[in-house]
Amino acid sequence: MITDETVARINELARKSRTPEGLTEEEKAEQAALRREYVDAVKESLQGHLDNTVILSPDGSKKRLKPKSE
Repeated sequence: MITDETVARINELARKSRTPEGLTEEEKAEQAALRREYVDAVKESLQGHLDNTVILSPDGSKKRLKPKSE
């Protein structure tokens, strides 16, 4: 789960990366890890929404979305 502090740190590192001093190697690694964590959380959230999505037909019937075959 992504906290407000995590998002704030991602934004702080992004702002610092655009300055002339840039990021240190440790900060670059931290930024990459935080971004990966954020992307994974967004994907997980989207999958949860899709798993609970129901298609409503004009006749009133309900049909669950089928999982995508991989």
